[in-house]
Amino acid sequence: MGIISWIIVGALAGWTASVITGKNEGMGLVGNIVAGLIGAGVGGFLANLVGRNPVFGFTFTSLFVAVLGAVVFLALLGALQRG
Repeated sequence: MGIISWIIVGALAGWTASVITGKNEGMGLVGNIVAGLIGAGVGGFLANLVGRNPVFGFTFTSLFVAVLGAVVFLALLGALQRG
């Protein structure tokens, strides 16, 4: 995937994860992109741990993995910020 595709998937995954976790109000576009890109890495790592093959390209599965990873990332970030 090209860099533009990564940014689009990151923004979409980050926004979806921020809505799921209730953090949508303060994220902004850049925050959503960063959360989505980090979430894609976290989701890919977690998918690899459970034996799933790496996900490449823009598919529903890749978006789902990125959203799942972004939710985990935002939940961990929220737990660290609380104390």
